[in-house]
Amino acid sequence: MTRSDLRALFRSNDRELKAVDFFADRHGEWSTVTASLIRHTQRMNGSEADVEDLEAPRRNVLVFYGVGGIGKSTLSRTLVDHLADSEGHESDWPPLDPQVGRVVPVRVDLSRESGGDFESLMLALRLAAADLGQPMPTFDLAFQRYWERNHPGEPLDEYLRRRTWFSRFPGSRSLSGQMQSALSDAAQAVALPGTAGALVGQGLRSLVRALRERRHQVRSLAECQRLADLLEADPDLEALSYYSHLLAWDLSRVPEKRRATLVVMLDTFEDVGDRVHRDLERLIQRVVWLMPNALFVITGRNRLQWDDPKLEGQLDWAGPQFWPLLVGGAAEEPRQHTVGYLSAEDCETYLCERLTIAGRPLMDDRTRHMVTANSHGLPLYLDLAVMRFLDLYRRHGRAPEPHEFNLDFPALVARTFRDLSPNVRQVLRAVSLLDSFSIELAAAAAGLDHDAPALELVERPFVDTDPGAPWPYRVHELVREAVREADSISEDRWSEADWQRAAQRAFDALGRETSGDRVHLVAALRQGMRLARDYELDLGWLADAAFRYVDDFVWEPIELPALPSTGASDEVSGSPSEALATALSAIAQRQRRHRGHTAEQLRTVLESGRLPQPLIELPRYFLAECDRDLGNFERSLEGMQQVVDAGGRLAPTAARGLAHLARRVGRFPQVRDVAETLGAEGRRDRVLGDLWWTQGHIALACSSYAKSRDEALQLGQPGEAALSQACLAFAAAFQDRPRAAEQITRARELLSGVSIRWAEIQTQIAELVRDAGVAPDLPERAEEVATLAHEAGLTSSVAYIRFAACLHATVLGSPTPLTEARDQLGECVQGEEFAYLMELSHLMAGQEPPAELPRAQWLDDQNQVQARWTAIADDRRLEAAANRGE
Repeated sequence: MTRSDLRALFRSNDRELKAVDFFADRHGEWSTVTASLIRHTQRMNGSEADVEDLEAPRRNVLVFYGVGGIGKSTLSRTLVDHLADSEGHESDWPPLDPQVGRVVPVRVDLSRESGGDFESLMLALRLAAADLGQPMPTFDLAFQRYWERNHPGEPLDEYLRRRTWFSRFPGSRSLSGQMQSALSDAAQAVALPGTAGALVGQGLRSLVRALRERRHQVRSLAECQRLADLLEADPDLEALSYYSHLLAWDLSRVPEKRRATLVVMLDTFEDVGDRVHRDLERLIQRVVWLMPNALFVITGRNRLQWDDPKLEGQLDWAGPQFWPLLVGGAAEEPRQHTVGYLSAEDCETYLCERLTIAGRPLMDDRTRHMVTANSHGLPLYLDLAVMRFLDLYRRHGRAPEPHEFNLDFPALVARTFRDLSPNVRQVLRAVSLLDSFSIELAAAAAGLDHDAPALELVERPFVDTDPGAPWPYRVHELVREAVREADSISEDRWSEADWQRAAQRAFDALGRETSGDRVHLVAALRQGMRLARDYELDLGWLADAAFRYVDDFVWEPIELPALPSTGASDEVSGSPSEALATALSAIAQRQRRHRGHTAEQLRTVLESGRLPQPLIELPRYFLAECDRDLGNFERSLEGMQQVVDAGGRLAPTAARGLAHLARRVGRFPQVRDVAETLGAEGRRDRVLGDLWWTQGHIALACSSYAKSRDEALQLGQPGEAALSQACLAFAAAFQDRPRAAEQITRARELLSGVSIRWAEIQTQIAELVRDAGVAPDLPERAEEVATLAHEAGLTSSVAYIRFAACLHATVLGSPTPLTEARDQLGECVQGEEFAYLMELSHLMAGQEPPAELPRAQWLDDQNQVQARWTAIADDRRLEAAANRGE
């Protein structure tokens, strides 16, 4: 399999030269797959094989791992093609051993760029199983319940049709029919009418009861011991991962003549987790464990760590007793293999095909043999050797002599290093300190006042280019690691003091890049904090960059790579840069996890005492914000006041935080007074918008929110603009439903480029308010949104959701639902906190609030507030009646 190698092709004027990017057929890897399949099928066909045995060690994982760019994804795709025997597939691999029998391959790209998720993985597995033409009844029953809960009103076949990724599976056309057939059979077995509709509520309870009693009508289903438990479980992602057990059980019941081995290719596995956050990896590992009759072929950059007992708690099954063949030194297949060490035959083929003239290899036999022997099968060595060969060929007009390639890999790097001019070597050393760089950064880090050496360096084959990155160039990782070692033997090598000075220059140069756009600010923060830690530099510009980073609510990930000796940890070490990195990482990640975990990390940072005084307010403010979201009112009030009293950069933000807290307890005159002191820096207009809607002044609230949004857009603050727009959508939803729909759409558009969990949920609450009194399924939808808010630790969002449900019941004029909605809202009321929402729930219904309820300090007379809110409810009641045609 070949294609033109543009990099080599455009390095020479020789029109007869043909350069191709050749992927050598990996016979060794194919032999490994064949051996793994033979051993796997032997185990599964043995008398002891039992998919319901959840304690036996697993031997169904084959791993290929290695550095980036060596063809792992191409290997994964080629394996699928060959196993499927695709029409027109070109390969000199031999066919599978007949004793393996039929296989059904399925490949899932787990890279972030592919946009896949865990649900897509489970669908891919089921679509592959559909190719057998046999029902998968237990899985289909559970999955259909999951689908109806998580995709209400969206038919599965339509979902598959809209997503072209699924169209390559033949089963995409028959899956929906197979599932409906399974549901119909189950419904008939328990004497219920219909199919899917009968297997919810009482229908589901009837089926579960029949399964537990092992009635003869469902005898075949009842043989699956855990089906009833899974049908009773809440159908969320956790439950979906356990449904893989049902799929394994169904596959084990396929008749012999239709049986096949499912081979699952999981590619780009390094994107599943970052060795710290393994939530998705845990779900995928669970699928692998629960499907012992499927062979999983995992490809990625890192060795799979499931055999490490220290991961217990992060993964369900961790240790050699669970995965004996993943342990280093295992001799039996399937096991873990390093990709990248090509066979001698593949190396020869690679070198013959890579550069040719008139159909003949440009590299002679002796040189090829020398390069092959010294490469030890390392593709990067071959690539560097080919580019060096081409450079020498172009420079001298002849093929280089074999002795010029009698080098091992470190020597090749050293030779490449020595071939550079002194200034270019100086630039290479300097940029080895950086993850990525520009010409300007390279020259500044090297201490040069001209760009020519940097321009020459980026033309070298070991420098990769990514035009979409903040800085487009990066030295290949293996070359970066080898530069220091090669430098120890070079005649103009750097001392430790030289490296220290270069680190300071690179750090200072990164600081000058932070005055540009946000992309460069974040990239500079990431690299700058690593340099500050590794070379014990003063924080300098990092302090200002950190405040600017938190200023706009965008929250790109900010994490400092762990030192090899320390490993990944949430603990704060003695370095101020690590303390700052921990704080920023926790602040950013609070958008993707529970606020309680963020609060714990920020307290740890504060208690460590490692941050310099000007930066203390950073974790202190966001800890106070987390305490507010978690309902720790007094703690939040104390923290916000400390930040205000310190008078630092976050003082206006903390003053706004005090206004939010005052609004929570219904002290609205105080909110108004604080808002007038905030100015644009303190988001005055958004605070006023928060105030006006509580008073029933919806038009004023919308106007204030719109002004805040427009001002943020003018200042280039997309996070603040998205946040204000989400609030605008919420306020507009109380009065103008068509306009609210437009505002909700715009909020989603603005939020697509940022990560603000509260605003995302606020937009969903706006949809609830818009549909209050109109949508019959609003209580169920409210529960789903409340679950999301609870998971994020957002108490205010839960309170607003309950208030929306009260509005819904008020418009309908139904006493019982209103009482139930108020009971749920009452769970959010803690003393004065959110008591004003409960008071409003009575006022808009024309009722007197309970005497024991703390009263809010309204800006107007309570009767005026009540008149505005009853008008809102009355208008919605008329609109709902019009929609019903009354």
